[in-house]
Amino acid sequence: MAETRKLRMGMVGGGPGAFIGPVHRMAAELDGRIEMVAGAFSSSPEKSRAAGVSFHIDSARAYAGYEDMLGAEKQRQDGIDFVVIATPNHLHLPVAKAALAAGIPVVSDKPATATYEEALELERLVKASGLPYGLTHTYAGYALVRDARAICASGELGAIRKVSVEYLQGWLSEPLELTGQKQASWRSDPAQNGPGGCIGDIGTHAFHLVEYMTGLDVTALHATLRSVVPGRRVDDDCTALLKLSNGADGVLMASQIAAGEGNGLRIRVYGEKASLHWQQETPNTLQLRRNSGPDETRHAGMAYLNHAARAVTRLPGGHPEGYLEAFAVLYREFAIALEAWRSDRLDVLPDTLPGIRAGVRGMRFIERAIESNKTGAWVDF
Repeated sequence: MAETRKLRMGMVGGGPGAFIGPVHRMAAELDGRIEMVAGAFSSSPEKSRAAGVSFHIDSARAYAGYEDMLGAEKQRQDGIDFVVIATPNHLHLPVAKAALAAGIPVVSDKPATATYEEALELERLVKASGLPYGLTHTYAGYALVRDARAICASGELGAIRKVSVEYLQGWLSEPLELTGQKQASWRSDPAQNGPGGCIGDIGTHAFHLVEYMTGLDVTALHATLRSVVPGRRVDDDCTALLKLSNGADGVLMASQIAAGEGNGLRIRVYGEKASLHWQQETPNTLQLRRNSGPDETRHAGMAYLNHAARAVTRLPGGHPEGYLEAFAVLYREFAIALEAWRSDRLDVLPDTLPGIRAGVRGMRFIERAIESNKTGAWVDF
């Protein structure tokens, strides 16, 4: 039986000064199914070429712009199989639109687009193209998030009554955007980031984790958005009350001015009989706490976990896996689905992999939170 070749990836964005570009590359290549072979890494041709050198790709395939890359790669016999978008948010739609028009599947960093209206347009384009589209909500790739999702679906908690999720960072406690820091600069610019600042950057992760883990949809919300640092043009601190599709209540906090916090994503799900507790900074343990019976600490890599968790675990128990491995889970699932799609032309993206529906709901969450903040009232989702 012939060995399956690696899928060839092209990247847009992720060049000098970017955090997420190298993460995408490392995660994509971790399981040996994907190889990055091309990219348009910067709007500056010189910086794009420099990034190509740092990534050790053929200098002829470090392009001056994404249109150049898509056109040239489409003509090559060894052209890219899919494109990953790792740019500021305002470029997500135009790059995805151009890739889909060229017949090239897409993996995008989140949020899917800069605005909700753009997300609806992208949804139409993805459906019309029939091409695979994946969205890198990284935390969906953690084994114990998959385990918690399976526990929620099993009914072991009983009916879910309340969910609390928080995503707290402190890195924007000072006006870093005024110092020229690249990540702070574009995230604080509504023209590049979109109208949602903190609520878009990390609030969408918290929102997605609620729906992904519980299997419930948010149906209404009441949000307060603040710009705490003087002169900042987008929100940097957010609080939202949620109503879920089974009648449960939820609380969501997202902040980038929480001094001393690193990447403090934490979720608690409370049911009739038990609750789940998980934190991203200690991702290899999941607490299951019961009203009647002993508390349980579940560890990544153990045989007693649900199949969904074991299927995305690479190492035996006691060997921690973290952010890159979780990110790589999403790329592995996309690669498996893309290989199947190329063979059978079927829509085979698994429901564990966030896609265009997650993208649209994330952008709707931003839009609804901004509307609620303006009116000071509950809004239907």
